[in-house]
Amino acid sequence: MEKKALFFGAIGTLVETSELQRRAFNAAFAASGIDWYWDRRTYRKLLASSGGKARIADFARDLGETVDAAAVHAYKVKYYAMLTKRDGLTLRPGVKETLDAAKDMGWFTGFVTATSAAQSQAIFDALDGALSSDDFDYVGADTHVSNGKPAPDIYQHALHTLGLAPAEAIAIEDSPTSAAAAIAAGLETYATPGEMHQDREFPKGVMVIRELDGRLLQQTRIAAE
Repeated sequence: MEKKALFFGAIGTLVETSELQRRAFNAAFAASGIDWYWDRRTYRKLLASSGGKARIADFARDLGETVDAAAVHAYKVKYYAMLTKRDGLTLRPGVKETLDAAKDMGWFTGFVTATSAAQSQAIFDALDGALSSDDFDYVGADTHVSNGKPAPDIYQHALHTLGLAPAEAIAIEDSPTSAAAAIAAGLETYATPGEMHQDREFPKGVMVIRELDGRLLQQTRIAAE
């Protein structure tokens, strides 16, 4: 079936933010009076599950502690926005070229994230015009679905919104958990692993590539023919 859409599936497919995210979590813990500190090794392990709020709640449960995960996460979002605004962000290699190639081919484009709209907007603001929500025909958010990744719900929502069949879209993901959502939704899936997902094992069927190249979409179209 002819491809008609390109879906970037997570913030990490657009920009490298793992270290900023980790620092924002630690700032949120301090502001909340919680004696936690996630070093890089700990945070890398925690990234095996998706969703910051759930990550906080699960960590507290494992420690036998009770915290207001929603309130702590709200602090995290605040600090994350501050850090991205102060430090700025740059697109990962090949993102703009691949997005432009999809548009030139007449494809739909989507940012199929299940994170909060506030966090996505913080990314666009920090990119300072290099990319915005207007560059996508579909922008996901946690309010669109009840189940986050690795559930396929957000991909199914994107497909339904754009009137597409799974076989008509290509997904790009940066982590095994997020890639599992795309595979479960029936999409052809590529992975460009983020900094803290290097050397992780991705689900069967995911094609791992070092970095994006605008020629990728042309190659998939030729293969389909």
